[in-house]
Amino acid sequence: MKFEIFKDEIIKTIKNIDENELIGMIKNLSQVRKKGGRIFCLGVGGSAANASHLVNDLRKLCNIEAYCVSDNISELTARINDEGWDSSYSNWLKTSNLNNKDALLILSVGGGNIKKKVSMNIVEALKLGKKRKCKILGLVGRDGGYAKKIGDNVVVIKVKKKELVTPIVESFQVVLWHFMVSHNLLKVNKTKW
Repeated sequence: MKFEIFKDEIIKTIKNIDENELIGMIKNLSQVRKKGGRIFCLGVGGSAANASHLVNDLRKLCNIEAYCVSDNISELTARINDEGWDSSYSNWLKTSNLNNKDALLILSVGGGNIKKKVSMNIVEALKLGKKRKCKILGLVGRDGGYAKKIGDNVVVIKVKKKELVTPIVESFQVVLWHFMVSHNLLKVNKTKW
């Protein structure tokens, strides 16, 4: 692949970001902080690593209590081993007493898909979030999947070239959350550099 093709797809992608949806998510995160709620960040694969980094920024820059569901590898693998993959995130959230003051922030390339049985641990976590009446937010790709279908504010990162969907969506998760934590409605603390 030539860099020019990759660069062109990045430019097209940024032009298709729904700014209103993004600002709505920032406002919802601000409300969660005001209510004393928590943000639970969820992802799988590269998006799990992004979720972990996002938690750092929410806590350090925005003074928001935030957690990444997959950060405790011992608990995660014990749950997968004993209870199964599909319930691994929802059971973690039950133990954390997920409630209506909290928000789930989904980072996912596909957003979960019941019919295809993809990212079912995210789907089950979203079902729990809906049941417990917490805010459902997301930075997702493709058509947004289950997260977009039931979410309150879900930004769909639209990538046309199929072979670039995963790398560009995961890259844009980083770009967009860095905008979010830099926004004056969320940012409380200065960065070092």
